[in-house]
Amino acid sequence: MDNEVIVSIGKIPYTTTVHYGKHQLTVDEPKDLGGEDEGINPIPLLLSSLGSCKAITVKMYADRKDWPLEEVLVRLTHEVQTSEQQQTTYIQCYISFKGDLDEVQKQRLFKIAEKCPVHKIVTNPIIITSNHL
Repeated sequence: MDNEVIVSIGKIPYTTTVHYGKHQLTVDEPKDLGGEDEGINPIPLLLSSLGSCKAITVKMYADRKDWPLEEVLVRLTHEVQTSEQQQTTYIQCYISFKGDLDEVQKQRLFKIAEKCPVHKIVTNPIIITSNHL
């Protein structure tokens, strides 16, 4: 499948290998949680997916418009608040642009960042099923 991600873990505690097509990356937990700290851990990996998607989407838009966008910087943080009824995760995205852009262009780029595919996925209902291979 073109959209299949394969994750495997072996004998090394918490160190996983992620395969997607010809690409591979290592995901792990820090040593204080029992991992080997050989790669980014899962939650920052999720945040990096969101931040990368926002940056790429903004860059594509600016390139199509031939706007002088030199760099996009996205910083992300998250906080989880739990109540008896539910758990809510708040993700903060701080985006800055370098380049000779006017205020109207910058505001448009902020709106475009909200339209990236990962933003749409994580802000809409998600149904996850776990099945036997």
